[in-house]
Amino acid sequence: MFDHSKLEKNSILMTVCILIVVSIGGLVEIAPLFFLESTIEKVKGMRPYTPLELTGRNIYIREGCYNCHSQMIRPFRDELERYGHYSLAAESMYDHPFQWGSKRTGPDLARVGGKYSDDWHTTHLIDPRSLVPESVMPGYPFLANTPLSYADIAGHLKANQAVGVPYSAEMVTNAMADLEAQIDPDSDNVDAMIERYPGAKARNFDGAPGAATEMDALIAYLQVLGTMVDFSVYNAEENLR
Repeated sequence: MFDHSKLEKNSILMTVCILIVVSIGGLVEIAPLFFLESTIEKVKGMRPYTPLELTGRNIYIREGCYNCHSQMIRPFRDELERYGHYSLAAESMYDHPFQWGSKRTGPDLARVGGKYSDDWHTTHLIDPRSLVPESVMPGYPFLANTPLSYADIAGHLKANQAVGVPYSAEMVTNAMADLEAQIDPDSDNVDAMIERYPGAKARNFDGAPGAATEMDALIAYLQVLGTMVDFSVYNAEENLR
């Protein structure tokens, strides 16, 4: 039997042994990661944001929405009952930076897509208390009157491409055309846009005639959150366990 007293009384020997144990543990934990293409399990349905959705996401970040709204549903019963299926790592794989948030002054938005109509979102963003009297959210009426600036959208796709988002050269080339097609369902480019971004919806998001506004882009982003993954499949599998 090993005499621990010798190890405990010799600080140098103790230090060496600690370094050996930590090194072995580190190798076991870290080395396998170098042989994995990705630590995130691929999930069917996930795709990069369309140019319009990406522009809306930029507005969401610019206005600091993440300060009061998280996009991270934890695997606890109360969260599942209120918001839906817990968040998957793959849902944030194209987010740079991710929008998990740090607090919840307002509700989690990970599954807000499709929960409300475009008209509801427009009204809520203009005057939150007209729909939710107890809301402390500030209004953003200027979004409906601010023309959407997207001349540099191809550059935004290239920047995301540089950090691993799989935007193709074709997507970058057609970035402006795809953005314009998504807010004009009568456009000749809608089918091509949907082919590049399966599941994307094309419509006038803010309901107002005329050129695209920042309201269009922000609502397009909100309406896609949580809609890419078919969670009925996951719920069915969990019910079988």
